[in-house]
Amino acid sequence: MLDDKTKEEVKKKLKELKNPVTLVVFTQDGLVQVPGLECEMCKDNRLLMEEIAALSDKINIEVYDFVKDKEKVQQYKIDKIPATVVKGESDKGIRIFGIPSGYEFAALLNAIDIVSSGESGLTDVTKEKLKAVSKPVHIQVFITLTCPYCSSAVAMAHRMALENNTITADMVNAQEFPQLTQKYNVFAVPKVIINETLQFEGSLPEDMFLSNVEKSLGVLT
Repeated sequence: MLDDKTKEEVKKKLKELKNPVTLVVFTQDGLVQVPGLECEMCKDNRLLMEEIAALSDKINIEVYDFVKDKEKVQQYKIDKIPATVVKGESDKGIRIFGIPSGYEFAALLNAIDIVSSGESGLTDVTKEKLKAVSKPVHIQVFITLTCPYCSSAVAMAHRMALENNTITADMVNAQEFPQLTQKYNVFAVPKVIINETLQFEGSLPEDMFLSNVEKSLGVLT
């Protein structure tokens, strides 16, 4: 999945990891085909995650079958595949649905980095406001692999999830999940949906992204 040059660059970056990270991969057993659940990119996504895990002794990988491993599917609340949970000592709600290749490879590396360090890189003001969030927040960021601005929107959502356990942030590959693309009228990316009620397009600055999270909760900003 990765050429030799890319592997060397990623390996250097991963040397800076502070704490262990686990990639929890949900996929589909090639021998078991369930009508309506065919997953074209599951094999490639699994191979990519295995290659990345092999580049650092700080990265572990767990692989589960979406159909067979119901307990794990329920534990991580996975509703579609391919799916990858990026977690440290605990699950911080950072999810990737679809293969994170192309421009979105940067979003995967960012997720690994912030989970390992435990540092979101957000401002103190944003951190304080996120601490006050007590209701569940579900952020979905729809992307395409050719979108140069999408990875920054994904990174912002993942950073906010790292700061508060009530926040779950999903990267969703629009091309792999056309039923969701149609449901949410995704005509341009990145498109962000928060709690099914608030939507916006584009990669917003930190303060504006936070403002939308607060609006989705009915907080006046």
